[in-house]
Amino acid sequence: MSVATLTPSRSRDVQVTEIGKDTLILRSRTWERLKFEVEYSRQRGTTANSYLIQADQKALIDPPGESFTEIYLQQLGQYLDFTTLDYVILGHVNPNRRATLQVLLAQAPQATLICSRPAANAVKTAFPEWESRIQVVRSEDTLDLGQGHVLSFITTPTPRWADGVCTYDSATKILYTDKFFGAHICEDTLFDEDWKTLDAERRYYFECLHAPQAKQVEVALDKLSAFGAKCYAPAHGPVVRYSLSRFTYDYRQWCQGQKSQELTVALLYASAYGNTAIVANAIAQGLIANGVNVESVNCELADSAEITRIIEACDGFIIGSPTLGGHAPTQIQTALGIVLSTAAKTKLAGVFGSFGWSGEAIDLLESKLKDANYRLGFDTIRVRFSPTPEILEQSQLAGATFAQNLKKTKKFRSPRQVVTETHVDRTAQAVGRIIGSLCVVTTRDQENHKAFLTSWVSQATFNPPGIMIAIAQEQNADLLHHPGDQFVLNILKEGRNVRRYFSRYSASGDNPFANLTTKTAVNGCVVLTEALAYLECTVKNQIQCGDRWLIYAVIEQGEVLEHEGVTALEYRKSGSSF
Repeated sequence: MSVATLTPSRSRDVQVTEIGKDTLILRSRTWERLKFEVEYSRQRGTTANSYLIQADQKALIDPPGESFTEIYLQQLGQYLDFTTLDYVILGHVNPNRRATLQVLLAQAPQATLICSRPAANAVKTAFPEWESRIQVVRSEDTLDLGQGHVLSFITTPTPRWADGVCTYDSATKILYTDKFFGAHICEDTLFDEDWKTLDAERRYYFECLHAPQAKQVEVALDKLSAFGAKCYAPAHGPVVRYSLSRFTYDYRQWCQGQKSQELTVALLYASAYGNTAIVANAIAQGLIANGVNVESVNCELADSAEITRIIEACDGFIIGSPTLGGHAPTQIQTALGIVLSTAAKTKLAGVFGSFGWSGEAIDLLESKLKDANYRLGFDTIRVRFSPTPEILEQSQLAGATFAQNLKKTKKFRSPRQVVTETHVDRTAQAVGRIIGSLCVVTTRDQENHKAFLTSWVSQATFNPPGIMIAIAQEQNADLLHHPGDQFVLNILKEGRNVRRYFSRYSASGDNPFANLTTKTAVNGCVVLTEALAYLECTVKNQIQCGDRWLIYAVIEQGEVLEHEGVTALEYRKSGSSF
């Protein structure tokens, strides 16, 4: 990323603006990376959007998490007398939001909480004294605030947010979409006037949050389409007014694209405190980035018939569990029983989980699957307490490893052709005759140095000297997406086996530079001194083509490190794989 995005230049604040009749938005803004989860990794900050409708009765929608509690309530108090607040509407509940609710409801003891049944159960567990203040809503329920503001509620459960609820206001035709149609980006601009510039952020947000639950997202889209919304008010990012139809279309296309992948992995989990779910999402990102469809299953919500159907249809499965009182939750034990009785022994398996003091549930899953002769697609992931950034990166890499192993397994088990090669086979072989210089691209994410192996590089321009490189999302494409992003292209030497330290996808956890002599380039990225030559490059433009991003970068400077020797080349038998 460019230096400007790495160092926040502004402190957190709350932006308040009118977006409709009697309706305010309060955007709690952070200009830096708010969390370490995958979905925030583009380093462009985010907004936590809350909404206040002040009709005859007053309703507050989606107060933010505890990192904004103090500044949010201070700003809200300038527009609302807390003793007049009638309703607090929750699109979903999580521990961070509960912290803000606790302070808010202490100042507004008369307010009623409106949420779905699963959210109500979570709130009552944390605050049993609030039970009388909770009003559960279902789809088609309405609430009349007066002055034409009749709110309609739409339940939108997904594996990640089982308690999801969206809200539609008939007076303003604003649809409050919570986790749908958002983006993690922080700007002064409130609406999406220049919506084309948001494409990358929107797609990344979808892939991180919704791609593993594409089936449930499509169901939610069908429900939301029944309302004649003129504006989407999401939980994060700009309010959607100018690209509403296009954004809805994109969501459907992205869902279809995810479901049309050749291979599908069932990702089953339960999550007592949210930690196992975070790891599940990181694994899902590694799978998705490698062209595998993920069907997430929250075992706390899915019935046995649904789990059976998904397990029968998948090409591989991964199961994760917390450890509660030395055991796996009942729902996970039920899911494991279905897996052992349903899944073919040829299907690739995986195990992960989180725990506080022991971890027996993880050991149970691993031992049962191994005893049943299932092969594991990655080393079992054990997380004690909350996952760290390093654990999440390890989980992403595990997902990528699982995907590659699944593809190898599928290819190995595919029946051999006994007839003459098809036209497609011959074409793939012909494409494979294209050769390229073997290179290592090094990038930098703040102080973390990353690298990946590639041969998809060519000179693009003479004046200025420039190159074009094709990269996949799993190669940290987000670090090379924007004009000004910098990297070093290390051109390898034939006969010197430097490539063994690097893989096709980017990694920082294993430190591939540990066994190599390096130096730092002017742009701050790593130079491999055993390379034949290197080029320091700055991104000027990019475009998405098929399953790759094409990056055009100008060469700022370079050096030949060894005048003797030739460039290492990569030869392939087929153009359909590396």
